[in-house]
Amino acid sequence: MTTTTPATIPHSGESGSLETVQIPLSKNPGYRGLWRSVPRELGFLLLALPVAVIALSVLSTVFFTGVGMVAIFVGLFVIVAALYAARGFGLVELTRLRWAGQPAIRPPRWERDGQPVTPLRTLLGPLVGGHYWLYLLHGMVVNFVISLVSWTVTVVWLSIALGGVSFWLWGWSIPQGQEGATGLLGLGEVILPGTQGVGNPYLVESLLELAFGLAFLATLPYVTRGLVLVHRFIGQGMLGAWRSEALTREVADLSASRGAAVVAEDRGLRRLERDIHDGPQQRLVRLQMDLASAERKLDTDPAAVRALLAEAREQAHDTLEELRALSRGLVPPILQDRGLTVALESLAARSTIPVALEFQLEPGLRLPSEIERSVYFIAAELLTNAAKHSRASGIRLHLALRRVPDDDSTWLDLWVIDNGIGGAVLTESHGLCGLDERLRGLRGLLSIDSPAGGPTNVGAHIPLAETLPGSIVVS
Repeated sequence: MTTTTPATIPHSGESGSLETVQIPLSKNPGYRGLWRSVPRELGFLLLALPVAVIALSVLSTVFFTGVGMVAIFVGLFVIVAALYAARGFGLVELTRLRWAGQPAIRPPRWERDGQPVTPLRTLLGPLVGGHYWLYLLHGMVVNFVISLVSWTVTVVWLSIALGGVSFWLWGWSIPQGQEGATGLLGLGEVILPGTQGVGNPYLVESLLELAFGLAFLATLPYVTRGLVLVHRFIGQGMLGAWRSEALTREVADLSASRGAAVVAEDRGLRRLERDIHDGPQQRLVRLQMDLASAERKLDTDPAAVRALLAEAREQAHDTLEELRALSRGLVPPILQDRGLTVALESLAARSTIPVALEFQLEPGLRLPSEIERSVYFIAAELLTNAAKHSRASGIRLHLALRRVPDDDSTWLDLWVIDNGIGGAVLTESHGLCGLDERLRGLRGLLSIDSPAGGPTNVGAHIPLAETLPGSIVVS
């Protein structure tokens, strides 16, 4: 039976740990949604200047101390300390932006691929790292200037808004002149100078203050959102990974996935060759020998020929069954005809351990054939491993689509979870290693969480080229 899971599903993060993803319901929150973000954005903006002042004080002190000591070589290490401190303050700014409700900015990759990590490189490497110097420039100059402007605008805007709408509560405490006007120069005296002797000056002042306060309060969400976006724009340019780095990483990932696909394909062909050699080929050789013997005895021993033909028929039947089994290992007919979910249901029904199915896909959804084939074989391998090694009494097979808001990509997540003894590890030349290579060939990920004593959670995560928003179930 197929069930539908909630929108919160597990997946593996970059570190391989299990995380939880909440699928966003809407990308356009509207005016009410802007107001819901105001408390977080105000917290970000009001703390911007104190954080920027601390960063400026620490970084400028350490950096210029190091510059002054460069002549005795010790200054280089002090400058490196300033660069590491700038990296820390930059990561704090990225974290604050994320807490303010902004999409996460991918930080740069600090370690260079293919270069060994040595103590000297760790100590002096930041001196030749462009990102470190950008972080230092951001912490010492840019962030302080932007934070000063945004903090000032925020405080002034918020003060006018709150002071205007509440003026009628505290305005009476302002000293008044002889004619009843306020002792200070108010809005009524500036905007309506000819009405000082007409009516109640305090009432006129209260109404004008209220109007201005409501206007500033109504526009407050737009102001806070705009200022936070300015911080995000600067953070994206100075604190985020460069596009060239992303392209380089993309090329490296493509090369790795291509190599993994070649290795997985080679192993699959070798396994198929071995299976054909050990099974159908031997039976066909035996069948050929039986037919040759029957041909020689056809005239002299009809009874023996009859027995040999019966045995040859059995050999042909067994060979046909083995070939059918091998063909199912290539492309199962039910997968081609009825789709992935039905094929997985059939696979679960043949399992020796009860399997509970949890599908978060539309019933008739068809994915690319290479994706469906890989997911089917991965599920079959994981169920077989669980049946052989886990000593489990029950298995959960979870299949779902997951949208990643950061890059607007869609991933297919397959989880096989058993309540067995655990202890599953990724070992070279074993089954899980083959699954990992198959997934890397699809630019996917394999995540394993199997502590001693269980349970075992093995997840296969495959990116999809096309987005399928209609298949994502949200609560």
